[in-house]
Amino acid sequence: MDTNNVTEFLFVVFTFNPILQHVIFSVFVLVYVLLLSGNVLIMLTISADYRLHNPMYFFLGKLSFIDLCYSSVTVPKMLVDFLSDRKAISFNSCIAQLYFFHFFACAECFLFTTMAYDRYVAICKPLQYSTIMSKRLCVWMVAATWAIGFVHSNIQTTLTMGLPFCGPNEINSFFCDIPPLIRLACTDTTMIDAMIVANSGIVSLGCFLAVLISYIGIAKAIFKIRTVEGRRKAFSTCASHLMVVTFFFGPCVFIYMRPSRTYKADKVVSVFYTVISPMLNPVIYTLRNQEVKTSMKKMWGRKNK
Repeated sequence: MDTNNVTEFLFVVFTFNPILQHVIFSVFVLVYVLLLSGNVLIMLTISADYRLHNPMYFFLGKLSFIDLCYSSVTVPKMLVDFLSDRKAISFNSCIAQLYFFHFFACAECFLFTTMAYDRYVAICKPLQYSTIMSKRLCVWMVAATWAIGFVHSNIQTTLTMGLPFCGPNEINSFFCDIPPLIRLACTDTTMIDAMIVANSGIVSLGCFLAVLISYIGIAKAIFKIRTVEGRRKAFSTCASHLMVVTFFFGPCVFIYMRPSRTYKADKVVSVFYTVISPMLNPVIYTLRNQEVKTSMKKMWGRKNK
């Protein structure tokens, strides 16, 4: 009979010589600091400038908050492990990390979908925008993203916790995620694997298709705009969001829309969507958005006086 004899897991993904390990550690510390400061700066800017109190920036502020939480579930532990000889995590801590990682990741998926719908209404139905995207609807949409994330994460975690782990206990990743954990289960995981892939597929593929449909409608509306300046302005407001969405959904589809098998690219892809993508979000939105840049300059100008 299968029993759960594993009390801790060991991460075995990073094996560098000591000098290179400290260099990589320093790089990731810098990236994490940039991630934290960039997203906090966006939240403060949106909160301080009343001109940014509209649905588009309301959702952007929530995205920055989720990015902070999402990356903080995995990155601090990864940084500690860079300097540790024994990269261990207890069974309960591993399950908690898995739970919150999928909770925030799913919430971010649906928030991207919400942001795509907001851009669709703004460009395709500009005269009805303020009526459709009311403050009440925006709050309900954000609440729905958290609720769906809660349900999704509970399903994924429950399915994973139901598996017996009797050894080995070495995770080929730098954080606890479902694909590497399933491979350690000492039982046939074919059915569970299919259920988890199906659940993740509904979330990632469903959100991606919803975003795609929104942007097909946006593209049609942009091409109908007669002036070049009008088309440029409309495209500019959507380009940053489309870029961020691509960086997020691409790795998610690669990791979760397939059975739990190991590929050499998995480690690099995991680093990208847990560390690099949340750092790029504030950079992309700031560099491509004149309103945010202007508000930041004014905010810092007031502080320096």
